[in-house]
Amino acid sequence: MNTNNRTEISTVGEFGLIERLTADIKIVNKETLAAVGDDAAILAYSADEEILVSTDLLMEGIHFDLTYFPLMHLGYKAAMVNFSDIYAMNGTPKQITVSLALSKKFCIEDVEDFYRGVKLACSQQGVDIVGGDTSASLTGMAISITVIGSAPKGTSIKRSGAKETDLICVSGNLGAAYMGLQLLEREKIATAGKDMQPDFAGKEYILERQLKPEARKDIIERLREEKVVPTAMMDISDGLSSELMHICKQSNVGCRIYEERIPIDYQTAIMAEELNMNVMTCALNGGDDYELLFTVPIADHEKVASMKDVHIIGHIVAPSMGKAMITRDGAEMELKAQGWVTEGAE
Repeated sequence: MNTNNRTEISTVGEFGLIERLTADIKIVNKETLAAVGDDAAILAYSADEEILVSTDLLMEGIHFDLTYFPLMHLGYKAAMVNFSDIYAMNGTPKQITVSLALSKKFCIEDVEDFYRGVKLACSQQGVDIVGGDTSASLTGMAISITVIGSAPKGTSIKRSGAKETDLICVSGNLGAAYMGLQLLEREKIATAGKDMQPDFAGKEYILERQLKPEARKDIIERLREEKVVPTAMMDISDGLSSELMHICKQSNVGCRIYEERIPIDYQTAIMAEELNMNVMTCALNGGDDYELLFTVPIADHEKVASMKDVHIIGHIVAPSMGKAMITRDGAEMELKAQGWVTEGAE
């Protein structure tokens, strides 16, 4: 462990750390078409198909709290968030491997519950479980899932293709998963050590968005049916602001999105008001939505405007114009990337 010339990870954040670790990676195999920088790597082993590969790591105490996260739901979510990475590349998930590190507090029945959730997600999406690994852990549970998918040659969509005048679109609505998390945390504190049940009445939707997210296979299928080919795409795991910044950086463009067009569910707005939080901040930076963010040529405006559960929220501009949200009163607010940070972590 380096004790001299230390740079704390929290000073650069998740994205800065990834850039630093991968800046000098050289690709040496012709089969590697795209590596670090998108939701999945793109590999080519045949003339007519591209292979997509992605890995996610979930840590107890960082990504999930088993005080209120049922293990079956956790298994379902762990699988779905990986499928989402493949859909975000315009691909189809086919196989996963599941690796677990488990402390002594877990029994066989607990692990079976987790796997029930994984198997349910896989059965719904037509994905095979093809392997994995297990290990002992001294600090709770760690989950690592690798997903393998495919796309016809030349159809994978990266983050780097957005062009000026392209429309910026999102599926579903934003901020609900984060509000679900805030509700769970509030009730955890309110009921700690007391003989009382948490109050979730009327808030079922935001709870489901946090505990049981759905990968947006339906949106990918609809885009294909309408013959709309996004120029750039990714899923929203770290918040709209961070993800849009990724697309802008890798496409070398700027953007304008409009506050009044950001889709927010009624339960999300009510929960934010209850907690005295700014609902737009939650929508921009909350994360865990696993909706799709994509750009399309302006010529496809009528097609995407008529698509169910797809919202046009802005457009791509020249890089010199920067990245901003136009507020309801017409002011420009600079977008900032948030993402994963490590304050308080050792």
